[in-house]
Parts: sequence; C-alpha cells; structure tokens
Amino acid sequence: MGKTVSYAQWSLEPYCIGMKLRSLRTQKRLTLARLAAETGLSTALLSKLETDRMVPTLPTLATISRVYGVGLSHFFRDPTRHTISITRKAHFEGQERGMEQARITPLNAIEECEPLADSSAEPVSRGPKLVAQMIEFPAGGAASASNCLHDSSCLVYVLEGHLQLVSGGLHELLKAGDCAYVESDMALAWSAADKRRCRVLAVFAGAA
Repeated sequence: MGKTVSYAQWSLEPYCIGMKLRSLRTQKRLTLARLAAETGLSTALLSKLETDRMVPTLPTLATISRVYGVGLSHFFRDPTRHTISITRKAHFEGQERGMEQARITPLNAIEECEPLADSSAEPVSRGPKLVAQMIEFPAGGAASASNCLHDSSCLVYVLEGHLQLVSGGLHELLKAGDCAYVESDMALAWSAADKRRCRVLAVFAGAA
C-alpha cells in the first residue's frame, strides 16, 4: 500500500526543503548532533526534516536558518530555471552507416531568445550555460568539424577511435580515453586521424 502524502507535503515538494537543509548542513560541515546542539532541536526531528518525512513549521525553519545564516526566502524561492536533457543510447545506434560528413548531435536543449514586452528592446538570451555535443567523424579522416567549435574554451573527451587536433600549427593525436582542454583564440580543426570512425564528447560554454 502506497504511503499517504499530506497536502502540505505535496505542495512543498517542488521547493526541495529537505535537500536544501541537508545541503546547507554539508556546506557548514555540521553533524546532526552538532546542529541539534546549536538549535535545541532533536537529531531525530532534524533527520526527518532533511529526508522530507516531516513538514517543518516556520518557527522551526527560522531557528535552523539562523544557524546557517540564510533567510526563509532561501527555502521558498521559486526556481527560475530547471532543464534536464536526456539522449538515449538508441538515438546514436545505426547512425554511422553512410556517414560522409561529421555529424553533430546536441546533448542539451538549446532554448530560444525570449522577446521582451517592449518590441524595441533586445531579446533576453535563454541559452544554456554549457553546450554539450556528441561529434561523430566518419572513417577516412577527410571530414572536419572545425565549424562546430565556436567557443575559445572547450573540453573534449575521445570516446572511440583517434582524433586529430590541429591548432596554431600544432598537431595532436588523441586516442580513446584521452581528454583535452582547449583555451585559445586560434582556429581549431578536428578530424578522424585514421581509417576508423571517431566519436568525441565536446563541452563548451554557452552564450553569455
């Protein structure tokens, strides 16, 4: 039989109060016993609050907030953004057949710019803070994905095959399992290094 959830627990669930309490205690490096001594609350009560087995009263939350040096708004602030992007393995399977050009698969959502009420104002950028891509180079080493690396800083992890990286006259060969962090204003050229397919995970900063 499923556990009965009260209306208060259901309505407070999006605020993740228990997780926030646990995170604050971890940041302060306090044990439950130490927090109990600081607040005058029992360790059993504090444990129930952190695991969302009990809804905290406002006086109790205020008492704990004083120890952590935060206001009550810390627990009830609505999230301005919450995005999770999942790309399943099946999405990549069977794509390599007939590949002649490098294929770029975004691993996170790219949001549109948000227009303002004032049509003369510039739209607000809602792009992600990080851009993650799976880049697949066909066998043969002919195709390049230099045009996809539009940021001067990026992290690249080779998942399969060998990657040839050319930048500023330097030629680097990366094998499966190798990782490279690049921070440069020079153009970057990427391609499979030999007759085998190459797959890399590239992560770089999104729009500011």
